Amino acid sequence: MSAIGPRTMDACARRRAVDWAMTQNGCRQRRACDLAGMDPRVYRRPSARPDDRDLRARSKALSSERWRFGYRRLHILLRREGWAVNWKKLYRIYKEEGLTVCKRGGRKRALGT
Repeated sequence: MSAIGPRTMDACARRRAVDWAMTQNGCRQRRACDLAGMDPRVYRRPSARPDDRDLRARSKALSSERWRFGYRRLHILLRREGWAVNWKKLYRIYKEEGLTVCKRGGRKRALGT
């Protein structure tokens, strides 16, 4: 049984955990992968996910400008700017970055009535 549950960490976080266990604790690669719940072949294989730094930065900037827009509206804005991004990928980035739609304030009432 692994020390970390299967759905608590993504592959990048598991790789970082394996690296930490190997450098800080002196574990062998096989033992560190077992502790992180990762197959050693998966650890050795390079990630095929493209680097999305520019997209993340732009979506954060748009989200801070347009704080009432969700990921669906951001997808439309990004598409207008020339970004060819799938809405599912944008939703994943939106969640990973912790972006949310800010709610409007409530109704103002007079104090003491």
